Amino acid sequence: MNTTPATDTGAVAGPAAVDTVIIGAGQSGLALGYFLAQQHRDFVILDAGTRVGEAWRGRWDSLRLFTPAKYNGLPGRPFPGDHLAFPTKDEQADYLEDYASRFHLPVRPGTAVTRLGHDGQRFQVTAGTQRWTAANVVLATGACQQPRTPGFAAELPSDVVQLHSRNYKNPAQLKPGPVLVVGVGNSGAEIALETSRTHETWLAGKPSAELPFRHGRTAARFVFPVIRFAGLHVLTTSTPVGRKMLPKIAAMARPLIRTKLADLRAAGVHLVPRVSGVRDGEVMLDDGQRLPVANVIWCTGFTEAYPWLDIPALPANWREQQHRGIVEALPGLYLLGKELIFAEASETLPGVGRDAKYLAKRLAATRTPQPAAGVQSGLAS
Repeated sequence: MNTTPATDTGAVAGPAAVDTVIIGAGQSGLALGYFLAQQHRDFVILDAGTRVGEAWRGRWDSLRLFTPAKYNGLPGRPFPGDHLAFPTKDEQADYLEDYASRFHLPVRPGTAVTRLGHDGQRFQVTAGTQRWTAANVVLATGACQQPRTPGFAAELPSDVVQLHSRNYKNPAQLKPGPVLVVGVGNSGAEIALETSRTHETWLAGKPSAELPFRHGRTAARFVFPVIRFAGLHVLTTSTPVGRKMLPKIAAMARPLIRTKLADLRAAGVHLVPRVSGVRDGEVMLDDGQRLPVANVIWCTGFTEAYPWLDIPALPANWREQQHRGIVEALPGLYLLGKELIFAEASETLPGVGRDAKYLAKRLAATRTPQPAAGVQSGLAS
């Protein structure tokens, strides 16, 4: 694999000039890399993880994807094996790692971006002592960036085990005693079902909806093709129904897909109202009920965060001022793999390939001349 290990000697080297820097070597960054490699572009993919697929490997041990394997491949490489199976998170991670190797993508693992600036002509990308200048920068850092927990979490006693879903691996991390899972999204439902096998478990919150069919191979064969088509081609910013529905979708939680409320009740999970705060060391619910718990797992989502973004000229609402990933406020800045940037499926594996192909075409249309002689080109040393 063309994944040059990041090295930091302590000496600041001169910047390497490239056409495009992609920040993030997840599925969206790799999909775009595939198309840029076909165009023979001069680009680099920077990722903070020590190996490709680390974001998937870091999720809880029993996680399986909701989409069948036939929809989990990237451009040029179908997902191997049974196309109606639902891969484990490690199988998906291994696929991404193989994908980067198979297409010789210039991934730089262990390279955490510490600053992204702009000098009025080109972007300035810094990762420790390494630096690049680029005509284009693509933010492909994914959805799971900054874990979000309520402020009152700090009021719980120190002997209560607290984990965000990003850090939860399995029930062995928990102490004896009741478990409260906060948030009835898909992560919360699946984790609560798992912890109920070893601990008394409460699940706090209310789902927005449930898919009205049983998840599995039959759904993968007959129902998922319809959902995929709607998510890719109907619910988009290019259609009237999409422009009407996408803001509503953005304002609500995703429906429960595999684990439903009936499954949770059958497993003995106690479904309770939303958490409202902490009083006298106990969790308070909206209905006034108190829960003395030994463990809390916060399935409360993530915040999209770019703490290294240092471009004062960008307006505060730059994220909303984009069209199909093209940030209108600053030419050359792009988003990829983000929720609803073009379609309902833009954040999903089925959606990133289509969005990456579009973005690659736009990058080709705005291709800049190669750096002048004497300017270092390629990967930073």
